[in-house]
Amino acid sequence: MKILVPIIATVCGPLLVVGPAFAQTWTQTSAPIAYWTAIASSADGTKLAATVEDFNGGSISVSTNSGNTWMQTTASNLAWQALASSADGERLVAGVNGGGIYVSTNAGSTWALSGAPDKSWTCLAASADGMKLIAGAGLPDNGICTSPDFGNTWVSNNVPDTNWWFAVASSADGNELVAAGGGIQDDPRWIYVSTNAGSTWVQSSAPAGEWIAVAASSDGTRLAAADISGLGSIYTSTNSGTTWISNSLPPFINWSSVASSATGNKLVAVGVFGSIYSSTNFGATWETNDAPDESWEYVVSSADGNKLAAVVWPGGIYTSQSTPSPQLNLAPSGSNLTVSWIVPSTNFVLQQNLDLTATNWSDVTNPPVLDLTNLQDEVILLPTNSSSFYRLKTP
Repeated sequence: MKILVPIIATVCGPLLVVGPAFAQTWTQTSAPIAYWTAIASSADGTKLAATVEDFNGGSISVSTNSGNTWMQTTASNLAWQALASSADGERLVAGVNGGGIYVSTNAGSTWALSGAPDKSWTCLAASADGMKLIAGAGLPDNGICTSPDFGNTWVSNNVPDTNWWFAVASSADGNELVAAGGGIQDDPRWIYVSTNAGSTWVQSSAPAGEWIAVAASSDGTRLAAADISGLGSIYTSTNSGTTWISNSLPPFINWSSVASSATGNKLVAVGVFGSIYSSTNFGATWETNDAPDESWEYVVSSADGNKLAAVVWPGGIYTSQSTPSPQLNLAPSGSNLTVSWIVPSTNFVLQQNLDLTATNWSDVTNPPVLDLTNLQDEVILLPTNSSSFYRLKTP
């Protein structure tokens, strides 16, 4: 089915497009039933990777078609616990519970041990290009390490001494970081932020809680955090963690993971006891999803928030997809113009027409280039003396 996006004229500034209802229905993929511990997604949601840790060790599986089919990689039989992906899905990084951190430059076809020390790695995040990495660990050798060069070298960050780091998230450029750490069980946990790729950290104003997951928009200004206690909620911040608000969600849900779109307006949260909720307005309102009653462990989102994937522990891997409605932006770029849109979860072609009422739209031949600082596809346009109109259309 062809999907048309409303037209935008050549004037500076964004066109607000109201999208359809957010993803509601979840479908189980062909992934086997296993003790899935983490999942990662490319920006377009096409490439997925997921880790397993069980009594026999563990494995890493990948999908190149949004979860329709899966293939186990050649990764060693280890206790895989954490996972992260670059925007194109080619660079993957995976952490072992009580071991090292491994990297792949070919979407999981082959793996190599990075220069990270052996720790009880619990969480990972990567910049959009996959070069800047952040990893958190739990007891007995807790701490946070960062790498500026895809794991070749690692440095131990100047972070507070906590018992456990439960979650980390990164902006697209890898400079804005957020981490949740603290005690185990009933001991308080806090949320910390860094604006310089982990060189220094400050405790945010988020209240103490049993924080288990964090998420960030592509620019790192919009953050979300999940509390697993059953008494907490999903908290959001629009100013890099300076202030936080509690979202209007049902009480007594043990939230286990939260994911964000690149702009931060679309959020999805999963709970340990069968709950999945989504929001299209950065948490102002939420709606329950049509999802089975499972022990949801982790959830990820495409850049546009329309392709979602979640793992069950123990259980399968589920995906959900809704129709994207990208927002076209037009801005000056020197003497030229740049038209851009968030990396879509469905293929789109940029088209041009000199007459808004005409039917003879033509494809713009300039190939889009991905801006890794904001996860937007961009096309440079030469200015003309006449008005032009642009739209996105599925090929």
